[in-house]
Amino acid sequence: MANHPALLEACVVVGASIDKLREVYQAVNDNGAPEHLLLEPEILHVLAPPFVSGPQNEGGVAAATPSQGGGAEGRGGCEDVCVPKDIDLMALPQLCFPGGLQVTSEQRDEQFHFLVFTDIFGNKTYGVVMQCYRTLLEGTSFFHNGAGSSKFSKLFSAYSFCLISKYPYFRGLKDCLSCLLIQLRTCCLSDMKERVKEFAAKLTLVPIPPPGQLHLMFTLCPLTIVLPSREDKDHPAVDLDLHLPFLCFRPQQLLQVVSCLLQEQRVVLFSADWARLTLVAESLLLFLHPLSWQQPYVPVLARGMLDFLMAPTAFFMGCHLSHFQEVAAEIDDLILINIDNGSVSSSCSDTVDVPHIPPAAADCFTERCQSLQIHFHLEQCHRASCSDINEQRAQRRAWQHNLNHDIQRISLELIVNIFRDLGGHLNYEHRVFNSEEFLKTREPAEQLFYKKVLETHIFNSFLKDRLNRKMDNYARMELSTRSEMQKIKGMAEAPRRPTMQEIQAQRKSSIAENRLNKRLGMSLPNLGDAQTISFQRNTLLTGIIMSDPALRPPPKPVKVFKLPDFPVSLSFQSVQSYYSELIQQLGKAIFSVQNENSTLLARFYYLRGFINTLCSRRLDALSDFQNLYKTDTAIFPTQLVTWLVDSLHQDERQQADRRPELMRLILKKTENEKPLVQPDYHVKKFKLPGKHLHQHEFVRCVQECGIVKDVATIHRLFDALTDGQPKQMDPGVFRVFYTFWKQKEAEAQDVNLPTEVIEHLDNSECVYKLSSCVKTSRGVGKIAMTQKRLFLLTEGQPGYLEITKFRDIQEVKIASAPFLLVRIPSLHIQTSGRPEVFEANLKTETELWNLVVKEMWAGRKMADQHKDPQYMTQALTNALLMDAVMGCLQTQKSIIAASKLAYFDKIKHEVSMMVPKTTSETLKHKINPSQDLAEPQTVHVLLYTPGQLKCNDSECEMNPKLWVALSGGKVVVFDAASWSMLQDCIQVGQSQLNCMLGLVQEQVWIGSQDSIIYIIDTHSMFCNKQLTEHRYEVTGLTVDARDQDNSQQTYSCSCDGTILQWDSASLKVKRQFNLSCDRLSSIKIHDGTLWCCCGDSIVELKKSGTPQRRMAPLDDPRSMPSSFSSFIVIPEQGQLWTGCADSGELCLWHTNDHRHPSKRISLPGSSGVTCMIRVKDQIWVGCCGRSGVGGHFDGQLRSQVLVVDPESHTVAKELHAHSDSIQTLCSAEDRYVLSGSARHDGKIAIWKVE
Repeated sequence: MANHPALLEACVVVGASIDKLREVYQAVNDNGAPEHLLLEPEILHVLAPPFVSGPQNEGGVAAATPSQGGGAEGRGGCEDVCVPKDIDLMALPQLCFPGGLQVTSEQRDEQFHFLVFTDIFGNKTYGVVMQCYRTLLEGTSFFHNGAGSSKFSKLFSAYSFCLISKYPYFRGLKDCLSCLLIQLRTCCLSDMKERVKEFAAKLTLVPIPPPGQLHLMFTLCPLTIVLPSREDKDHPAVDLDLHLPFLCFRPQQLLQVVSCLLQEQRVVLFSADWARLTLVAESLLLFLHPLSWQQPYVPVLARGMLDFLMAPTAFFMGCHLSHFQEVAAEIDDLILINIDNGSVSSSCSDTVDVPHIPPAAADCFTERCQSLQIHFHLEQCHRASCSDINEQRAQRRAWQHNLNHDIQRISLELIVNIFRDLGGHLNYEHRVFNSEEFLKTREPAEQLFYKKVLETHIFNSFLKDRLNRKMDNYARMELSTRSEMQKIKGMAEAPRRPTMQEIQAQRKSSIAENRLNKRLGMSLPNLGDAQTISFQRNTLLTGIIMSDPALRPPPKPVKVFKLPDFPVSLSFQSVQSYYSELIQQLGKAIFSVQNENSTLLARFYYLRGFINTLCSRRLDALSDFQNLYKTDTAIFPTQLVTWLVDSLHQDERQQADRRPELMRLILKKTENEKPLVQPDYHVKKFKLPGKHLHQHEFVRCVQECGIVKDVATIHRLFDALTDGQPKQMDPGVFRVFYTFWKQKEAEAQDVNLPTEVIEHLDNSECVYKLSSCVKTSRGVGKIAMTQKRLFLLTEGQPGYLEITKFRDIQEVKIASAPFLLVRIPSLHIQTSGRPEVFEANLKTETELWNLVVKEMWAGRKMADQHKDPQYMTQALTNALLMDAVMGCLQTQKSIIAASKLAYFDKIKHEVSMMVPKTTSETLKHKINPSQDLAEPQTVHVLLYTPGQLKCNDSECEMNPKLWVALSGGKVVVFDAASWSMLQDCIQVGQSQLNCMLGLVQEQVWIGSQDSIIYIIDTHSMFCNKQLTEHRYEVTGLTVDARDQDNSQQTYSCSCDGTILQWDSASLKVKRQFNLSCDRLSSIKIHDGTLWCCCGDSIVELKKSGTPQRRMAPLDDPRSMPSSFSSFIVIPEQGQLWTGCADSGELCLWHTNDHRHPSKRISLPGSSGVTCMIRVKDQIWVGCCGRSGVGGHFDGQLRSQVLVVDPESHTVAKELHAHSDSIQTLCSAEDRYVLSGSARHDGKIAIWKVE
């Protein structure tokens, strides 16, 4: 059977063999008892499932009494060893007695310690060990002659009981062994094996909780034991006290240890308590999450394993404190961590010469640590004393759960702060990390730390996840803690330059002599007058410190499910009865949360499916797992389902064929057997090319180095750099160009503007270009260019003189100015509102500044007229590329080459830039959902969700959102209040998305070409549910507007004519009916009646699903287009408006006369209708332009949004904003209409509704 998640893999009993104990007993009594004897431990019993194999072999157990390497003679003779799969028992005896197996003359207390085994693939197995002492004489006769035995000494020998599990349930398994201990104290040695076997068999009945918020509880007399679940599939379960390192070390020492681990040093833990080693080591590794330790890891080294510390590679190991001096003296380059006294040193000296964590992140972590409440008894001072041990344990467990949550948040924030700017140096398309540029952005004192970390395996694994855009806790925290400035800068691919706000913050930080990492500071939210903290505050630090609610949202509520009591006997029938009772309890739990909590419901389905699998109820198990599609696909057990489908008997397969949901699951599993494209996990570091580059290679190279992403811009750059040459790029030219570009970036970082100058500029402005010192009509100084204006930085005492804002320019030209006996070129700029012309004697720089200013002027005009800030960003990029081309080529033709990049200035002269007045007045803004992609993508569907959609149970105010479906199953989410991007990519399948619908149950439904309806949870932004009832492409979704309170009347349709009515709370199909048509493209519901767009007709359906009316031309088919693309129903006026993809007109039908359209309205400039919506008393129509679409953007607006007045039957407005066909329209609370276009444009326009 496929691997299934049970608590126990095996229980191993380790001790000295009876023969060896007999020899020791005889020797001690003959020669006198020494203080202690050390014996070689051996495996006495291996107890592993299956304990119950079937009715024909009741009580069967894979138990053995091995000899030597795997066995020894036990009572009743030798048995063959049965070693569980994937468990290596060779080193286990030493690890169960890391200090040696002792024979003592006095009884000693029981001791516990913990083990972690790692195989060559990095898979971990965990062990919890209990050592206890038993008398040698107990239940055993060493001599045939019992006379005189009273004179012998009483001796005690240690036994170890090791529970081995695939899951890190340290506390849970320790509790289990504590319960076993009570039984062992009252049983004789001869009964020990049977007691342990019964104990182990019970633990194999305990399943592992699936990832999420469902914990499992079971009773093992006298304790109630809880197994916490993993937070998600990327996290291990946390069943230990994460605050233990905080009790042992100060925050500064913890930061040292974390720094050593991030740099993959050779780290050794020491303690006099074996148990502390693993618990502290596991806690420290959890602090690194999501980075995962990749090097050898042995938290407990037995005394015979100290040679492991001679390994030349990085490692993380632990050994007894008694070996500290020996290890420190004999082995160099070790980081020595003494848990018992909280010291961190190296084997070479008392100090650790390892680069420190950057101070901004370190200071933030230290401050957070001070807020932790790590003492349980302080928290319990006001509570009554517990008279019940399980109640007391429950209180402690709840306190520990909350504390662990806080510690994980603090440690995650530390990792986020260390690597916050990493994403800005990644090229996702080509999987390139520009490490050199990342290092250049670090403070000089921090560069050695980052240089070492970037070379490690642990970072490389982390980097792969970032390049795969993994949306884990790290990504969510990084996204949620971005500053407003960073969000604004992230909305456009602008070249990197420090903003005025960052310069000011850096300056204040320097004055306060508490300079923090400027990139970290600028990336975190500025909360203004927030917290009071103990050290010097400044603008950067304000960005780091967040309010408590932002930092520490409360842990998600946890549900604890109690398993039935274990059966008294472990016969086959008893175990089956236990499973039946568990299935029954899970059924009740499923019923109780059926319509309340789908996340919890999924966990119950998962557990019941697993138990049904154990009981060989394969069809029931498949049915339970099928329900995970509707509740949470994140925990779908693909391998287990595959095994179940493959193991179905013929009669079971026939039964499955009669159950539609199982047929779909089996079909999906069969489809998944097709070879899949494996995810790409390689990582490249950017390298300058060493050979000539063709155009496509040049595009890749420029994108990899992070200069610009836009393919059309890179093509123009290629033409500029290869001017007059064969169409190949010389690698030397590229190297010079790249070096010049990066030099300009570096120079911009060092721009030191006086405070008086900065006060005149906006916080978001950056200085992108600075001239040499020149004479101007307003004095001598340097001309500076930001994205908004030109200003003069006057010489002498630096001052600010504004030259012009780009939007105010009226004319730019080159003239000549007299100088002695010659005339030198100068730049003239005429500005509105100023009669005098600004003149600058720029000499050899004149032609370049002329190109740059004209391009910025043209870009500003385009941005203002089209309400699209990306035009300005692109113009700025073009201007900086011109500068780089000039600096790179340095020939007479260099200005001609640079002029090829003056794209907007060229467009201005070739086509009219004027936007019609109606368009300009109605258009509010434009946004680009493809800003993080190399080329624009088609906007297939738009959905606006109001602010309260996400916030039913919360008092916080949530902003409205805009959901955008792009090509290839990508969904982008914008904050509809600021139009900043919230999620750059939620992957929803791989196929085109056709329709979206927002429901009040905090869900967004998305219909796809792959026949699946995907459901995104608006809290987590995860797509974790799927509705798979459709067999063909899903084309439409609608909800009854009269039923917004509970959204029960939800409908979906697929292209084959299938229409499903859903209970949107339980996600079950209430009704299904089929409409006979060629292609069903959309559905709408009005007054409880369904209207269907069937291509050649519009059909009104009765509630029974039968057609009531059909709108289609009958007399003259040639007079009507062949296919309807969209329609609008106005029931109160008895009107139906239809549009067709291949006709530039709208047809108006009266619903009581469905044979002929009563009127046709011609749509000017339109070759077809793509979409229609009704907003207030208007009909908004998306059209294709007559001129067709092709090629890249050339400045022409080829498609229109038309506003039709349904009363006068006329076109009230013609709106031009897109250069490709309009694909979708949506309304934002009847105040705005949003239009999205096909890929040659790929923009979203936001229109004001009047």
